[in-house]
Amino acid sequence: MPKKEIRADRFLEAHPDYDGRGVVIAIFDSGFDPSAAGLHVTSDGKPKVLDVIDCTGSGDIDTSTVVKANEDGLIRGASGAPLVVNSSWKNPTGEWRVGCKLVYQLFTDDLTSRVKKERRKIWDEKNQEEIAKAVKILYDFDQKHSKVDDTKLKKTREDLQSRVDFLKKQADKYEDKGPVIDAVVWHDGEVWRVALDTQSLEEDPDCGKLADFSPLTNYRIERKYGVFSRLDACSFVTNVYDEGKVLSIVTDSSPHGTHVAGIATAHHPEEYLLNGVAPGAQIISCKIGDSRLGSMETGTGLTRALIAALEHNCDLVNMSYGEATLLPDYGRFVDLVTEAVNKRRLVFVSSAGNNGPALTTVGAPGGTTSSIIGVGAYVSPAMAAGAHSVVEPPSEGLEYTWSSRGPTSDGDLGVCISAPGGAVAPVPTWTLQRRMLMNGTSMSSPSACGAIALLLSAMKAEGIPVSPYSVRRALENTSTPVGDLPEDKLTTGQGLMQVDKAYEYLKQFKDCPCVFYQIKVNLSGKTTPTSRGIYLREATTCRQSTEWTVQVDPKFHEGASNLKELVPFEECLELHSTDEGVVRVPDYLLLTHNGRSFNVVVDPTNLGDGVHYFEVYGIDCKAPQRGPLFRIPVTIIIPKTVANRPPVISFQQMSFVSGHIERRYMEVPLGATWAEATIRTSGFDTTRRFYIDTLQLCPLRRPIKWEDAATFASPSAKSFAFPVVSGQTMELAVAQFWSSGLGSREPTIVDFEIEFHGIGINKEELILDGSEAPIKVEAEALLASEKLVPVAVLNKIRVPYQPVDAQLKTLSTGRDRLLSGKQILALTLTYKFKLEDAAEVKPYIPLLNNRIYDNKFESQFYMISDANKRVYAMGDVYPESSKLPKGEYKLQLYLRHENVQLLEKLKQLTVFIERNMGEIRLNLHSEPDGPVTGNGVFKSSVLMPGVKEAFYLGPPTKDKLPKNTPQGSVLVGEISYGKLSFDDKEGKNPKDNPVSYPISFVVPPKKPDEDKKAVSSTNSCKSVSERLEQEVRDTKIKFLGNLKQETEEERSEWKKLCACLKSEYPSYTPLLAKILEGLLSRSEGGDKISHHEEIIDAANEVVRSVDVDELARFLLDKSEPEDEEAENLKKKMEMTRDQLAEALYQKGLAMARIENLKGEKEDEGSCQKDKFEENFKELTKWVDVKSSKFGTLTVLREKRLSRLGTALKVLDELIQNENETANKKLYELKLGLLEELGWSHLVTYEKQWMQVRFPTSLPLF
Repeated sequence: MPKKEIRADRFLEAHPDYDGRGVVIAIFDSGFDPSAAGLHVTSDGKPKVLDVIDCTGSGDIDTSTVVKANEDGLIRGASGAPLVVNSSWKNPTGEWRVGCKLVYQLFTDDLTSRVKKERRKIWDEKNQEEIAKAVKILYDFDQKHSKVDDTKLKKTREDLQSRVDFLKKQADKYEDKGPVIDAVVWHDGEVWRVALDTQSLEEDPDCGKLADFSPLTNYRIERKYGVFSRLDACSFVTNVYDEGKVLSIVTDSSPHGTHVAGIATAHHPEEYLLNGVAPGAQIISCKIGDSRLGSMETGTGLTRALIAALEHNCDLVNMSYGEATLLPDYGRFVDLVTEAVNKRRLVFVSSAGNNGPALTTVGAPGGTTSSIIGVGAYVSPAMAAGAHSVVEPPSEGLEYTWSSRGPTSDGDLGVCISAPGGAVAPVPTWTLQRRMLMNGTSMSSPSACGAIALLLSAMKAEGIPVSPYSVRRALENTSTPVGDLPEDKLTTGQGLMQVDKAYEYLKQFKDCPCVFYQIKVNLSGKTTPTSRGIYLREATTCRQSTEWTVQVDPKFHEGASNLKELVPFEECLELHSTDEGVVRVPDYLLLTHNGRSFNVVVDPTNLGDGVHYFEVYGIDCKAPQRGPLFRIPVTIIIPKTVANRPPVISFQQMSFVSGHIERRYMEVPLGATWAEATIRTSGFDTTRRFYIDTLQLCPLRRPIKWEDAATFASPSAKSFAFPVVSGQTMELAVAQFWSSGLGSREPTIVDFEIEFHGIGINKEELILDGSEAPIKVEAEALLASEKLVPVAVLNKIRVPYQPVDAQLKTLSTGRDRLLSGKQILALTLTYKFKLEDAAEVKPYIPLLNNRIYDNKFESQFYMISDANKRVYAMGDVYPESSKLPKGEYKLQLYLRHENVQLLEKLKQLTVFIERNMGEIRLNLHSEPDGPVTGNGVFKSSVLMPGVKEAFYLGPPTKDKLPKNTPQGSVLVGEISYGKLSFDDKEGKNPKDNPVSYPISFVVPPKKPDEDKKAVSSTNSCKSVSERLEQEVRDTKIKFLGNLKQETEEERSEWKKLCACLKSEYPSYTPLLAKILEGLLSRSEGGDKISHHEEIIDAANEVVRSVDVDELARFLLDKSEPEDEEAENLKKKMEMTRDQLAEALYQKGLAMARIENLKGEKEDEGSCQKDKFEENFKELTKWVDVKSSKFGTLTVLREKRLSRLGTALKVLDELIQNENETANKKLYELKLGLLEELGWSHLVTYEKQWMQVRFPTSLPLF
């Protein structure tokens, strides 16, 4: 564990009791394993972990269902399994709350993969055993019956063969969705208790029973945890919320969080060298990495974590998470953190990011937020040798190549300090190892956080009050610089932190005001935009002097005394610039509580090409030894101008050793849209690895970054192509990886050449409005000759949806109330959509997507489910595509904020469902009528510099448009215009080119239906009274079909109307079919046998009403109808056939169900005719009894005949041919057949799948 680098070891030698004791750290991360090595007790014997919380909700289980135990202590679990509660458990109310969850939803992907492999081995063994048994039975049958001529014997053999085939197929179809665990929650009179039934995870049937579980409660109360099973070795803790209605099972979503906690605070009493930086500190684990999203942080998780940290009165937060951001120091979470830092003196430490080596790559929130200490990642020679096991470590320490660099886009330094960015630290037990090596700014942040815990521990012990600002100032003013150049601060911040020096600094200046100096910088004469530093990057801003206004506002902690702190505050500051020749400042500034401003003049005109870094800082005249009280970063980048034509720029003979970075800056020529680059290496012996970044900045956009990693085993060349923004400065950062080439004395010589290309167009985004008119596109090569090869493809369809329901509710006060007392609210929007075919879909929410930290809305989360409540997809700010079968779906979007007015505005939020479709290649024409006439096809050409060429982009033809596309839908795709010079293939797809532009086609209105004839020729032959009577009859039948039968009174009224209509229209088949339909829609009620007998009677009435001979004669005539009357007759007879078949089918089902309920079937050997067989044979005359509509009856027939293998074969075919949402009854039938066959491993497998396909409720958000 690296401590020497930050002098923590020296500090602890001198002050062994200041090892973090008395300090509580909140770890905002992927969760934590309480069983991990070194994370049980502190150095002074206190519990190491005070609380373990899942802030994301990914482990939440709905336990709102209350059940009572019978006299045997038996309850019905949420999964449907019978559970026995332990008689010794205290439960004064007798109420047991039940819920269940698929255990893989609690596991990481790596753990799930390991468990699946082990379970598959066991399952395969059982399946092979059953196959062997089935094969033996078939073999014995064949030995006994050498000749199988008898039909019954043939059927028997087919059945035995089907059993063998079915078992073999299961091995190919096997997909383990995971065991289901049942959870039970109850109140024992003092606290909420939790017990789990994990039998499904155990091979031994006597293990994992609910009654044997040692009940847990909220972790913070008793600090106990459980382990699911010996197989997974996965630890978990429990927390109960909302008066028992929600159970949270907390597991980690990756080893990351445990590793981070170990770096900061691990304590190994037997092996002190393995200790973390602050072994005496205590922690709370706040899981912000959502298991449902592969450990991605969510807004819900971040806010709840901050609430928990403040509730536990934490001194420090470590957050080793982050993302790119549109705006620095902006967003809902940033506001909440800043409030916590100001109000509660919370010291917040976070990783700067791993997106280097280019500048301006720091991530949010760590590298972009003023109230957070952002930490870069440093590697020392000792770390390289001990942790990374390199052959020959570097001679001196350096920043890791991938560590993110500043400045931020608004000029702030970005990286505050650096700390060791790699360590061998504890990991969860489920990884089956105690420790592992990880590196990243994720590791440097807890290293710094642990070091700060030492300082806070010391200050508490010595009674010295500190603030986040005084701590930060101490760290920055005592850090050791890494590198000799001023611009190295953009990489390392103020340097490598030094604990002992920071300690002395805090002691020495303990009586100085704990003030944060807020800096706001504006170009003189302008009030916006406001920045936190001066960042001159574009060529135009570097060609003249500029004057800037700097506002310095001292910020005290909330609650500071007006008379004792604010009024007396007055500091005489001496202002300095690190280079007066470039940055000029006034000499002095008298600063009071209300703040002051001063002007800064920046003259970059005499600077050479490249990056230049300066600082303006203020020194206390009375105590200059305090060092800078504030710093204003000034970063100036002077780009090269690419003046030659064609525009090529070369950087020759760049020399690299391990960790060396070369930065080159150039102004991208006007008219350039992409660049083609070649790197050539020479002069080295061992393999070399290079990181290559390009980066540009544009207003209100995330940094536009392209990156690649290239490995060279021998001197060679590699070419790349990447998009560029015309006229903007581009950084090229080429870095030899820090550990690449260590042990070699040979430097790498690199030549890098960039050639800019560009085809300018008059419209970057093309929108075809749905008409037949094409769009005119003008193309021009401004730099050099370019081949114009336009390719346009539409490949996605985007359909807009409005919510069908919007529910606004107040969330739990336990987890979702801010410490200020503000209550967080949630808005749940429900959208419905239908897929006519299986498709890959992705939700698209333009207002909210792709922003997590730079978003004023706290959280967004969606889930997509089918009619059975099966969830197919979940997502948040970065939606992903999911494959969905044909069917109807519901998308629920969950939004959170404390401001009800903001949520009210989103009640009609439009969501797009985007799905892939077959490519539609759009035609290009050289004349405006080309799309209609088909003439004037545009062919590729060569654009000469300065010469424009135009062509027309035509809309897709009507026959290529997707079917059933709602009006308002948009087809989207891309168009590209150029061709890479080193690419031999002709561009067939816009994605083959580095630059492509969006195109869209608005789907036009559908063709209106032709007017239907007012009166058919058949009806015209009838009198008015006849037509009236027919309309009245049909209306009465329709009315009957719409009647409800939910209550006894409603059912009685329905029966009376049925009797009335039957007397009025006797033997009218459509009426009798409607009565049968009504009986089928009614719930079975108490007397199921009577209900099925009613169905049989109703079906018999339908059958008797049909003249089957006449119907058969008609259907045998296959000639096409010659007139409308014949067509209508055909439709009528086909409808009669369908009603007859449905009646026979439902009659057969009812007969089978009565037999099943009675537990007997008709004696097949008796003289009495088998009515079921008679009915089945009648049905075979009219329909294919193995079709998806009627196949269930075939399955039941095979089951009656004890041919279970054949029944399974037919049933499996039915299920596979299903195009709609899964039919629960078919799967229940399959489960029953498997139970009869005694294939227990398949029974267990299907039961687990039943929980996936048919959950009782949707999961909680």
